[in-house]
Amino acid sequence: MKKITLIIVLLITSIGFAQDAEEKAVKKFSFEGSVDTYFRTNLTATDTIAQSPASFANQTGFALGMANVIGSYESGNVGAVADLVFGPRGEQAVGSDVLYVNQLYAYWNVSEKTKLTLGRFNTFLGYEVISPVGNFNYSTSYLFASGPFSHVGLKADFELSEDFSLMLSAMNATDTNNNITGDYAFGAQLGYSDQYLNVYYDSGVVLGFEVDFTGGFDVSDEMFLGVNAAYQDNDGSGFYGAALYPQYSLNDAFSLGLRGEYFALHGEGDDLPSVFDVTLTGSYVVDDLTIKPEIRFDSWSDNTPFYDADGLPTESLASFLVAAIYKF
Repeated sequence: MKKITLIIVLLITSIGFAQDAEEKAVKKFSFEGSVDTYFRTNLTATDTIAQSPASFANQTGFALGMANVIGSYESGNVGAVADLVFGPRGEQAVGSDVLYVNQLYAYWNVSEKTKLTLGRFNTFLGYEVISPVGNFNYSTSYLFASGPFSHVGLKADFELSEDFSLMLSAMNATDTNNNITGDYAFGAQLGYSDQYLNVYYDSGVVLGFEVDFTGGFDVSDEMFLGVNAAYQDNDGSGFYGAALYPQYSLNDAFSLGLRGEYFALHGEGDDLPSVFDVTLTGSYVVDDLTIKPEIRFDSWSDNTPFYDADGLPTESLASFLVAAIYKF
């Protein structure tokens, strides 16, 4: 009898140790990030006059992008993420009131198909993102520069089926961390097979209303086509535009990508400007390092935002850059 009791005790103890080990096994910490830097020069203008497209690569000569450090911790069904950025690109994205904090949030996987996130998270609108690791082109589009960057609030992600997903959110007005006005924003995203329809609304304190489509599909094994289109209105004025992102892989190491974008302002008046820009980017991968040479041409319609080689106002600007991005 004593032997049986001892065996039962040992079994219970081993099961308890196994459960403890299993609980400890699901707790995990991860650390990743990137650094990027670039050289940029104007091809149709002097570099001595500060000018650039609406882009996160807006300096000439040798310049810094940003350092991105992301730490995440997960324990069972809950976790947290701290995403920090340092450098000019990061400062443009996060603003001075939360300098260095790109994302900072906690989450709870309520079930296999429902996830709640509370804190500061990058926007769900648009094709491009803040980190250059997530973009094929190094310089950014006018749609990206004009749209929201991040939100502070609560969002719920639902996996409706194998193909359909839904996200609903209640937030401060976009890119607002300290809400002292009492105005809130609401967002929604409906996804189907990696195609996403996004909607954002606030009372007019920042963007007002924006609807956005982001998607893409594989044309072949070597070619991918990304698509982005958006319309924004705040009391009768705003912007609209569309961009195509064809990308072709020549081999495992080298790819080419083109961005063709049309962007325009709308509102009162007949002479509101529009711009067409074309960006051709190469991507050469060496282990964890990616080299991106890039040529970009911007042409505005009715105004003169740039200066030519003689320092005279002009509607267009051509530029070249080469960027180095290291991901760890």
